Amino acid sequence: MNDVFVIGTVSLDLLHFAGQTAHAAGGAGMYTALAVWKAGAKVGLFAPRPEPMPELLQPIATRLHWLGPTITSDDLSRLEIAHYGKGKANLLSTSWGAGETMLTPSGLTPEMKESAIIHIAALSSAARQLDFAMHLLNKKQISKPLISVGTYSCLVYKQAAQVRQLFDLADIFFMNENEANGLFGQVEQARPRPTALLFVTLGESGALVIQGDKVTHVHAVPTTELDPTGAGDTFCGATLAALAQGKSPIVAAQQAVGLAAQAVSAVGPTALL
Repeated sequence: MNDVFVIGTVSLDLLHFAGQTAHAAGGAGMYTALAVWKAGAKVGLFAPRPEPMPELLQPIATRLHWLGPTITSDDLSRLEIAHYGKGKANLLSTSWGAGETMLTPSGLTPEMKESAIIHIAALSSAARQLDFAMHLLNKKQISKPLISVGTYSCLVYKQAAQVRQLFDLADIFFMNENEANGLFGQVEQARPRPTALLFVTLGESGALVIQGDKVTHVHAVPTTELDPTGAGDTFCGATLAALAQGKSPIVAAQQAVGLAAQAVSAVGPTALL
């Protein structure tokens, strides 16, 4: 039984940062699952799995319990991202690949559903995330895992109604400051339902842990930023690992900002590997 099971994608990314260009493994699903693993919890990943495995993804495949539909490397998601420092970035191009369309709730197995927490990472649409959430909330299931959800800015600003539905359904939700401003008007107005948890990452200012009306600010760990790709997903995975291990939300976030600080000091997922 896994502590955390992640639903998402793995991608091949082209990154621009600090005057450099690099190819790296990527994807919200990958970063989240790898951070859970790095934080010492048992993790599974439901994502399209390429055969043969590209060289960049081989270290990922050896560390994660990676299940999912078999695809060719041409069907992998591909992202090109430019980072400008101080939390500013631009998604230059996105190709979700044919593999993501093969990722459906019907592919979830009983083994996956027995995890303590199931995290639905950002997909090409909030509607696709909702399909997974509603499937997991099906009343026919005897026991239900905690449902965790992540998002990204494009979904918040273009599919706000569906993201709000996800927010209302989730037991745990992760977003960054920009996404919180887009969904709630300003981050100060972000509040989950009383029994749910909301984590808002603030870049170099740390993160907020919001439990009902209680808001706790967790300070960041000083670091030298090289490549911030996947920092929020790394925070998410480390937080979920700690929660699954029985730690409080605040302690979980305190540990997670430390791992996120390590992650941004290296290219792609290098520090997590």
